[in-house]
Amino acid sequence: MRRPLHLLLAAALSAATLGLVALPSASASASPTTTSASSPSSDNVVTASGNQPYASYWYPNSILNWDPATDPDARFNRSRVPLAPRVSDPALKANPNARAGEGEVAALVSFAPTSNNPSQGSLDPRYYAFGHWQYVDKLVFWGGSAGEGLILAPNPTVIDAAHRNGVKVYGTVFFPPTAYGGQIQWVRDFVQKSGTRYPVADKLAQVARHYGFDGWFVNQETAGGDAALATEMRNAMRYARSLGPVEFMWYDAMTESGSVTWQDALTSANDAFLQEGSQRTSDSMFLDFGWDATDLNSSRTLARDLGRSEYELFAGIDTEANGYNTGVPWSAVFPAGQPHTTSLGIYRPEWTHNSSTDRADSYAREARYWDGANGDPSNTTTTSAWKGLAHYVAESSPVTTKPFVTSFNAGQGDFHHSAGVRVSSTGWNNLSLQDVPPTYRWVVQSAGTKLKPSIDFTDAYEGGSALRLTGTLDAVNTVRLYQTRLPVAADTRLSVVVKTPAAGPTRLKAAVSFTDAPTAFTTLDLGSTTTAGWERKTLDLSAYAGRTVAQIGLQTTGTAPAYDIRVGQIALYDGAVDAPAAPTAPAVLGTTDTGAGTKSLRMAWTASAQGPGSGAVHHYEVYRRNADGSRTFLGATPNDSYFVPKLERAGTETSTTLDVEAVSTEFGRSPAASTTVTWSATAEANLALNRPATASGQCNASETPAKAVNGSVSGGNADKWCTTTSAKWLEVDLDAARTLNRFVVKHAAAGGESASWNTRDFRLEVRDSASAPWTTVATVTGNTAATTSHPVSVTARHVRLVVTTPTQTSDPAARIYEFEAWGS
Repeated sequence: MRRPLHLLLAAALSAATLGLVALPSASASASPTTTSASSPSSDNVVTASGNQPYASYWYPNSILNWDPATDPDARFNRSRVPLAPRVSDPALKANPNARAGEGEVAALVSFAPTSNNPSQGSLDPRYYAFGHWQYVDKLVFWGGSAGEGLILAPNPTVIDAAHRNGVKVYGTVFFPPTAYGGQIQWVRDFVQKSGTRYPVADKLAQVARHYGFDGWFVNQETAGGDAALATEMRNAMRYARSLGPVEFMWYDAMTESGSVTWQDALTSANDAFLQEGSQRTSDSMFLDFGWDATDLNSSRTLARDLGRSEYELFAGIDTEANGYNTGVPWSAVFPAGQPHTTSLGIYRPEWTHNSSTDRADSYAREARYWDGANGDPSNTTTTSAWKGLAHYVAESSPVTTKPFVTSFNAGQGDFHHSAGVRVSSTGWNNLSLQDVPPTYRWVVQSAGTKLKPSIDFTDAYEGGSALRLTGTLDAVNTVRLYQTRLPVAADTRLSVVVKTPAAGPTRLKAAVSFTDAPTAFTTLDLGSTTTAGWERKTLDLSAYAGRTVAQIGLQTTGTAPAYDIRVGQIALYDGAVDAPAAPTAPAVLGTTDTGAGTKSLRMAWTASAQGPGSGAVHHYEVYRRNADGSRTFLGATPNDSYFVPKLERAGTETSTTLDVEAVSTEFGRSPAASTTVTWSATAEANLALNRPATASGQCNASETPAKAVNGSVSGGNADKWCTTTSAKWLEVDLDAARTLNRFVVKHAAAGGESASWNTRDFRLEVRDSASAPWTTVATVTGNTAATTSHPVSVTARHVRLVVTTPTQTSDPAARIYEFEAWGS
């Protein structure tokens, strides 16, 4: 049964309890800030200088006002990683059935709700850290809703990871059906003209260039259009493409007549959105889900007749609900033993993460989805109809230039290591730090028992994970890891960092093959370890100068009943390890107090100078200096600015020194550049925490006023105060008159509910005693954010939140997850 994308979006609304993306609503915002009200009164202006930046989203008219020079979040949303070239050698494909250089794969992925995509990762280690880039050619950063905004730009962490793997990234333009809030005027706004220009198209091109991504996915499902509007939609895309470089993928919904009629194919009703005479309209088309073999064959024929490749057509499959249990007519798109009919478009592969119980389960599902039931892309034999994408599509690799360094960093972890030393014990996710994952996950060749490779999250050399090989070693095991195209020079080195349970033989060799014999491995012994810690083994490849490395792997020899070794890094580079120049002029752009002795802050610096003797910068790392001389890792980015989500005060220190250092592409490190953050003399606290609270009413027995002062937003839908009374208020007794610095209100989306339920209009009141009149200290109108912060300077015993408009819609319920009063 057809499930058009708008229906899939609607399905997501009811899936929040399963971990699927909910589609919140909010008013138009250029670059939302969740710690301030969007329309505070003039006496309650709240700055966002130290607040969490988020990926940008707009409506067609609001994007016209976007200017990166005035958007405080813009600098945090820039990707600095260029799109890497890729290779795919048919001789090195893992699966004999797979085909190289034919059908591509596009993935439509929702990493978070539209208004809640952090720009640079977060402190939550439970994240969809996608790791099978080798099978994907384009990633659509999926989102948009009638309530939040229709145009969503991808955040830089996803762009960084995708580009490092040679995968293009598109933002989303979504015009929903009228039943889901769509307005045909938004479509007309999108194609508005100014002379010969299309101003919204100008902005789409500007955003893509400034943020560093590749194009836009356009999904127009709003009814009420006509042929003239459809023509202008095509003209606007062609105009934007002419501004370059910006690409467009069109979704099969709106037809040339202006009606919304899903064709499930390229037909005479929609082909002008791909090609119109000699004019190229879009770069590709995503075909709706109801296709069959006849549809795809006719689509291929028509594409060729138009002078276009059939592989610019992506036959859509929907895996949001059932993942690898989804029924797909695979033989229609990937017929056995024949060229692919079209490319494949996958809607919501993050099912593997959303349906999982923990990280291990998520990785197991991911392997089943992409590599097949056996966790081995070279052996996809199964009775299941879902054989894995590796069965059909040959792997691509971006490992084509030196230096190549991988620490098997998955882009998430429960701690962070630097050169094998733990520098943070805080969980995190940041795809900007993800290394290029192994090309083959996992291909092990052995005449005996095969060892088990895995990404290990219990130890690391750099980041939060390492490669681990475990099992019974009773024969030679050759583990293929990376397909490459790396020329060897006279000073080329291959280094491997290993860790054994105890000092002794590693029984491990580095394995490389060359393009003149790509399947034949040459091995170099790594010898023995002298400790149980991380040790680097550096191998001289000068004997192979003039040849080109085609594969990098590992080979085990000897026997061991319980073999266990970790590989923390593999690096192939020329000469000595280069260190970059230090960054300069680090500065704290602003801070926001987030708790008793904690701050969030925004930082920026001048990028390291490039020149002779300086290594190219891979990323910058931010640390805090500790009193004992150690340092604590706060985060990292390839960018020249970074948001630190949590800086903790040490005791009563009056200032904290922050270091920024550059890390080269060979993982050499620069000297640190430093700046400081000051702390107030008096530590503040949430004085409302667990204090007696009363309210105008409550929605049910579990949604009491006490839930709004319990210090938690993570307990599910019942971890809030809710009321539908005509007058809506929540009052807290602080026990004594206290000096208050600010209020923080955490609305519906802070607890995981729809942003359409975030409180729109409210005020904050205080009084000294139970008999005194209330005094208003802040009035907020038009709020859309999940969390709002309101600075004050008052003394009071009683504090009150009065809700005047509870939601962005007509929903009558006020939903408050936390009401905090900060002071001393």
